[in-house]
Amino acid sequence: MLASVASAAVRGVESYLVRVEVNLSPGLPMFAVVGLPEGAVREGRERVTAALQNVGKSPPLRRIIVNLAPADVKKDSSAFDLPIALGLLAVAGELEPARLEEWAFVGELGLDGRLRPVRGVAAIVEACRGAGIRGLVVPAENAPEAAAVGGIEVVGAPALGALLAHLGGGPALPCVHVDTGRLLAGADARGADGRHGADLVDVRGQLGARRALEVAAAGGHNLLLVGPPGSGKTMLARRLPGILPPLCLDEALEVTKVLSVAGRLPPGRALMTWRPFRVPHHTVSDAGLVGGGSPPHPGEVSLAHYGVLFLDELPEFRRHVLEVLSQPMEEDAVAISRAGGPVRFPARFVLVAAMNPCFCGYCGDGSDRCTCDPARIARYRARVSGPLMDRIDLHVEVPAVSFDELSGGGGGESSAAVRERVIAARAQQRARFADAPGVTCNAHMGPGELRRHVRPSSEVLSSPTAGDRPAGSIGARVPPYAQGDTHDRGPGGV
Repeated sequence: MLASVASAAVRGVESYLVRVEVNLSPGLPMFAVVGLPEGAVREGRERVTAALQNVGKSPPLRRIIVNLAPADVKKDSSAFDLPIALGLLAVAGELEPARLEEWAFVGELGLDGRLRPVRGVAAIVEACRGAGIRGLVVPAENAPEAAAVGGIEVVGAPALGALLAHLGGGPALPCVHVDTGRLLAGADARGADGRHGADLVDVRGQLGARRALEVAAAGGHNLLLVGPPGSGKTMLARRLPGILPPLCLDEALEVTKVLSVAGRLPPGRALMTWRPFRVPHHTVSDAGLVGGGSPPHPGEVSLAHYGVLFLDELPEFRRHVLEVLSQPMEEDAVAISRAGGPVRFPARFVLVAAMNPCFCGYCGDGSDRCTCDPARIARYRARVSGPLMDRIDLHVEVPAVSFDELSGGGGGESSAAVRERVIAARAQQRARFADAPGVTCNAHMGPGELRRHVRPSSEVLSSPTAGDRPAGSIGARVPPYAQGDTHDRGPGGV
C-alpha cells in the first residue's frame, strides 16, 4: 500500500515542494526513511511513533519505507514529522487518502502529539502557492505568519489529535486570516527601539550629524560617524530606524521570511512591521556577519535586510571579517556556495559605522588629552580598508558636545517630524526611478541612472577643491545647518 502527502522544505530563504511517500509492505517490522534525510529527519521516526501512540493510534507492525522526493537533495527539518504521521495513518487505513489531496502539511510533533512551530513557513507558503496547492496545514503558532503571505488557505492545528478529528469529519479547524493592511498601519515606526523612547528629540547639539542622519535615511546611504567617546555616535545610530519610511507589504514579507528562516521571528507574530536594527559585536565571525554554516543560515547582513546594520567601534572588527562586507554592499545579497549548491540571501541594508578618530579617541577634540602621534593615528585608521571606506557614502565628524549644549532646555526636532520629510523624499525618488526596476532611492542607482540624473553643474566641475579628497579618507563633513534650514533644502538633496 502506498500513500503520498505533500510537504515542503526550505533552502536559503526559498522553499521547494517535497512529496512524502509512505509504503507499507509485508516483512519484518521496520521503519526506514530514505531520500537523503539528515539528523532531524532521521530522529523524527521516534517522535512520530510516540506521538501516534499518545493520540491512540499505533504505526502498523509491517515494513515501512518513507521516501522524501526529490531524493537527491539533503533534507534536515523536523517539519516532516506531521506529513510522515499522516502518511502512516493513510496506508494503515485509518485516514482517507482523499482528505490529504490538494493540501500540504508541515509541523514538528511533540511526543504527546502537540504540534510545535517550524522555521521558514512564509517561504513554504510561497512555494505552495506557486505549485497550485489549495491550502497548507501548519502548527497553530505558525498560522498567523502563513496567513499573512496569503494566496492559499491556511489552517493552524494545535495538536495531531485535533487535526485527525478535522480530517475525519469531526470538529473543523477554522481557516486563519490576517489583515496585513491593519498590521502595517498600526506599526510603530521606531520598532523595537521605539518602546524605549529612542527619539531624535533627545539629541543635543550635533546639527551636522543630525543632518547627515536625515540624508542617509532619505537616500539609503551608508554612514560613518567619527568622533571621540561620549559624543553621541551610538545614540545617533540607534535613532536612524525611527526616521526611515515604513515598510511596504512586499518589504515586510521579505523581512518576515528572512527572520522566519533564521528562527528569529517572535512566536505568534504574523508580520514584521518595523525595520530591523542589528548590532553585531566586533568579535563576530565572517559566517556570523554574512551567513554560512551547514546548512547555510542567514547572517547579520541578511537579518538587517531593509533595515540598519550598525557596526560600533569599526576598527576593532577583524579585517578579514570587514572585507566580506564588500560584496553584499554592492549586490544587496549574499551568495554562499556549498557542495550541495549555491544559496542566496537578500541583504539590502543601510550600514552605519562608528569609530574613534585615533587609538585614545581624543584626536581633534580641542583638548590636549590625545597622546597619539601621526604614525599611530594612521595605523589605527588603516585597520579599515580603503575599498570598504569607499563604499560608505557619508563620512561625518561628530565632535564632543559642550556642557552648555547638554544642559540646554530644548532638544532638536522629533523623529516623527524628520520622518515625514524622509517619506516625501523617498516618494520623489520612487517617481524619478519609476522606469528603473530595483532602484528605489539614490543609493541604489547604477551607472545608467547616474548618467541620467546626476549631472554636476559647471560651478562644481570648475571648483578648485573638486576631487581633492581621496576615496576612503576620513573627515568629509556634512556642513552644519540652521534648525529651520532642513525644510527648505529637503533631505538627501532631492
